[in-house]
Amino acid sequence: MELVLTEQQRAIEENVSRICAGFPDAYWAACDEEARFPVEFHRAMADGGWLGIAMPPEHGGSGLGVTEAAIMMQAVGRGGGGYAAASAIHLNIFGPHAIVVHGTAEQKARFLPPLIRGEQKACFGVTEPNAGLDTTSIETFARRSNDGYVIRGRKIWTTTAQEADKILLLTRTTPKAECKRPTDGMTLFYTDLDRARVEVRRIPKMGRAAVDSNAVFIDDLPVPDEDRIGEEGKGFRYLLDSLNPERILIGAEAVGLGRDALFRAANYARERVVFGRPIGQNQGIQHPLAESWAYLESAWWMCLRAASLYDSGQPCGAEANAAKFLSARAAFDATTRSVMTHGGMGYAREYQVERLFRESMLPRIAPVTEQLILSFIAENVLGLPKSY
Repeated sequence: MELVLTEQQRAIEENVSRICAGFPDAYWAACDEEARFPVEFHRAMADGGWLGIAMPPEHGGSGLGVTEAAIMMQAVGRGGGGYAAASAIHLNIFGPHAIVVHGTAEQKARFLPPLIRGEQKACFGVTEPNAGLDTTSIETFARRSNDGYVIRGRKIWTTTAQEADKILLLTRTTPKAECKRPTDGMTLFYTDLDRARVEVRRIPKMGRAAVDSNAVFIDDLPVPDEDRIGEEGKGFRYLLDSLNPERILIGAEAVGLGRDALFRAANYARERVVFGRPIGQNQGIQHPLAESWAYLESAWWMCLRAASLYDSGQPCGAEANAAKFLSARAAFDATTRSVMTHGGMGYAREYQVERLFRESMLPRIAPVTEQLILSFIAENVLGLPKSY
């Protein structure tokens, strides 16, 4: 069993870290304070060819696996930008997977190259205000027209919709009550985000202000047949193809963010002198930070195990969910301890750890809650009765 990164994987980590080093704390602090999308960072990652790391080579991608994508996103999360940096490019990595797997040759040639080159941005329209995590209860409906479909409905927590040119949109084409199974009757589209038909309202939030979250109101959006991904009514199944990679990448990003916060705390503890000695000499400071290192390392190897299983075509649902769960908890604890290590200065924006702390809540609640993850593992690994 190989438990070390390959030379190529180490090169990915080093080269992505080098790009991140070109964007200092002042850059990310300004993006956060001004609620400004990190356009320059997105451009740098596109110019480096990183937006297509897991995309097909014939369309300009690198054709690598989720393992390599996780290594990249861990480096991004650790590079100072936290979830502002990771979320700016996250959708490019997992979002188009349904297109890669289920799209036609024409759709792949039309949709993927602009994303890989960074010429277009996309958003992910799945969650709805009346459905939440009960995706089978979405109400956004695509009705047939002479030229394709007309879509009407609402989405919420749609990331980067302020910036996006395209939207990956899950709709119902058959009412849930008329379906044999709740997961039937949903259809997936990838189409233009036409601002004349779609209103995007930004949601003010606690952290990651640089990357917008939105309520989206869709008012009779016309969508041609050629923008439908796969068969009508099978959209939910297509969506499942991207769920495990997404959980793995969220976990990797959380580990990166936690590592950044942890090493900022260690650096401060070495330099801060109180009562004639560095505070890092005190076990009351040392032990919580050392514990966070151990938990982050454990979470990181679960991410890599899940990614390895996925890339080798093996079932990885439990491992992907566990990776996301463990990484989010480890990151939250590491950022909390980093703030506490800094004392009063941890509450100040100057040292950046308060920004990382605010962002560390995100992977604990999105894209799936801790409670649903634990219910999934209880049912599918431990064989316990379904609880919901």
